[in-house]
Amino acid sequence: MKALDALHSRISAPRLCDPPPDESALENIYRAAFRAADHGLLRPWRFLIIRGESRNKLGDLFLEASLEQDSEIPVEKQQNIRQKPLRAPLLLVTISSLKEHPKVPEFEQDLSAGAASQNMLVAAHAQGVGAMWRTGSMAYHPTVMKGLGLQDHEKIIGFLYLGTINGPLKTLSEPDIDEFFQEW
Repeated sequence: MKALDALHSRISAPRLCDPPPDESALENIYRAAFRAADHGLLRPWRFLIIRGESRNKLGDLFLEASLEQDSEIPVEKQQNIRQKPLRAPLLLVTISSLKEHPKVPEFEQDLSAGAASQNMLVAAHAQGVGAMWRTGSMAYHPTVMKGLGLQDHEKIIGFLYLGTINGPLKTLSEPDIDEFFQEW
């Protein structure tokens, strides 16, 4: 797929199943992260790969964090929380890892980590891999952050769910570009 075609047609795929992307596709996805805008070439990010049994461990971590917020969660809802990481065969956790720099504030570094995530989504789409960027309250919960091994200077930017598209995708309408881009 050509670059502009991938950029113009990328859409989130919320329903994913096995198989996960193969190692060649994953390498392309990983390499795309390093072409994100990155002031100072700090590479202010790192990524966790979660697949196989590790998805169940992440589900347990999500449940632990949720029960800390509300110990009265009904059993059915607990099961739903535990199964969230099973919505795809592979997850990539984007972590913004702040680097001290006199000219590059934390905000720019977080944006760079977000740009790396977006590049990975486009790279997945260009290869026919389904992908969905999710955050939600678990991305900000201290128990999840600690359980995933984040340091004090790090934060979760998002969970990228990757796999084979399993179901129809939404058809998005084309925006009126002139509504968003105006001469100054």
